[in-house]
Amino acid sequence: MSSLLVFPGQGAQQPGMLHRLPWETLIEASEVLGEDVLLLDSAEALQSTRAVQLCLLIAGVAASRQLSMAPDYVAGLSIGAYPAAVVAGALSFSDALHLVSLRGELMQQAYPQGYGMTAIIGLELATVEGLLAQVHCVDTPVYLANINADNQVVIAGSDSAMKAVADLARSRGAGLAKRLAVSVPSHCPLLETPANTLDEAFAKVHLKTPALGYLSGSRARPVINTDALRDDLAFNMCRVVDWRGTVQSAYERGVRLQIELPPGAVLTGLARRVFEQGTVIAFDGARLDTLQALLREEGSRQH
Repeated sequence: MSSLLVFPGQGAQQPGMLHRLPWETLIEASEVLGEDVLLLDSAEALQSTRAVQLCLLIAGVAASRQLSMAPDYVAGLSIGAYPAAVVAGALSFSDALHLVSLRGELMQQAYPQGYGMTAIIGLELATVEGLLAQVHCVDTPVYLANINADNQVVIAGSDSAMKAVADLARSRGAGLAKRLAVSVPSHCPLLETPANTLDEAFAKVHLKTPALGYLSGSRARPVINTDALRDDLAFNMCRVVDWRGTVQSAYERGVRLQIELPPGAVLTGLARRVFEQGTVIAFDGARLDTLQALLREEGSRQH
């Protein structure tokens, strides 16, 4: 049996999220970036994509350091791939901070307004794909962005195109079609240009082979060599997230303990549908010694 740490994506952020974390990591991040990171998690600051992504990176790394025990696998949803790569020993924390700062800026500048993401719950994937095909065109671009669970997907595109798909989805019986608190059309071809720019920045960064199993959130399988890892991290902003497939892949590899790193518990809810056996728990709201005992227990079962 194996353990998995998962790191959430944009939308999980909460005002004050960094203020609950150990100081050492916050001081380190502030020194690397040359700014006080505790100014990034106010409700006002979190209107910025850069601030959100840095907060999610810092929170994931800080909390996993608190656990102080290595899992067998790590996986991150979108920006969550960066703290996952740090915890896997493949990317240094300081490099991750600089790359994520750039990533957030590039994504923010690409589409300052009029675009975003919308969650659709209660329809099959094939049905949503049919609705996207009806609406998508040059003037109203809209794409599949995330496959989160069997009947939960996220679409990305222009405001008018997303509204058209949402209206169609409701007419087809969708339980929910809700605009997300994300101002960027992530995980679709609209972000290919910023992804290419980020890839150029990655060329200057030294990556190591992951010391733990690193599961790609877009490929839903382990990524081992550094070239593939660089590609995965640089381009995940313009590729569909297959989170359903990623969790399924972990379960099929024998993972029976999933711990979701802060903030929140969105991925914990999604994993419960896949984990027929085992334990799915969020760091937030759990006791540290309980989480450590669970990791120890899962580790001892392997030997």
